[in-house]
Amino acid sequence: MAGEVDLAYFDPLGVDPGQARDVARWRRAERVRLAGLRKGLGQAGRAQVSDRIAGHLGRVLATRGVGSGCVLSGYWPIKEEPDLRPTLTDLHCAGVTVALPVVETRAAPLVFRRWTPETKLVRGDWNIPVPPPDADMLVPDFALAPCLGWTDDCYRLGWGGGYFDRTLAALTPRPITIGIALNAARLPTIFPQPHDIPLDLILTEDGVAATRPDSRTHR
Repeated sequence: MAGEVDLAYFDPLGVDPGQARDVARWRRAERVRLAGLRKGLGQAGRAQVSDRIAGHLGRVLATRGVGSGCVLSGYWPIKEEPDLRPTLTDLHCAGVTVALPVVETRAAPLVFRRWTPETKLVRGDWNIPVPPPDADMLVPDFALAPCLGWTDDCYRLGWGGGYFDRTLAALTPRPITIGIALNAARLPTIFPQPHDIPLDLILTEDGVAATRPDSRTHR
């Protein structure tokens, strides 16, 4: 068997219940480790990382032609995630329509509601600030996804809720997805499951760390 020859080999189409449980346990442990890595940066270190990622993100979005008329979904940072809120404000001022993801139904795809610097946010799932229910619902052309971990083939390890994967599976056309991560959070694999959907590129404080070969075909 290939798995006996190469321990890193993983067939996402050949998942059995025992294997799925092993992967789930491994992922839980990795989430704890990676969250600790991020927390260990301290406030000053996280601010520096956020600034560096923001600079790279501006260049990536410019290269992709993001500007007035585009819809970009950002995120509200939690649990020491890189803080790109100043970038979202800059994009809004440049004419980009900015949205934030909202959990409106548990275990269902996210919805995206319009955000501006003047939006009065309300508390959503997990107490995350989100736009109010009367904010316009949008479909993003581009979406930022914070990552606890990432791989060279653009798979993302998140907090485990599965919302981003459900959303990508449901959206047509699919937005260009940009994972936001620490360079040190690179993993050899996340042992992809059938529901896992790779992102288009991974961006860290060192720049573009990984790109999916066919990502340029989207939009």
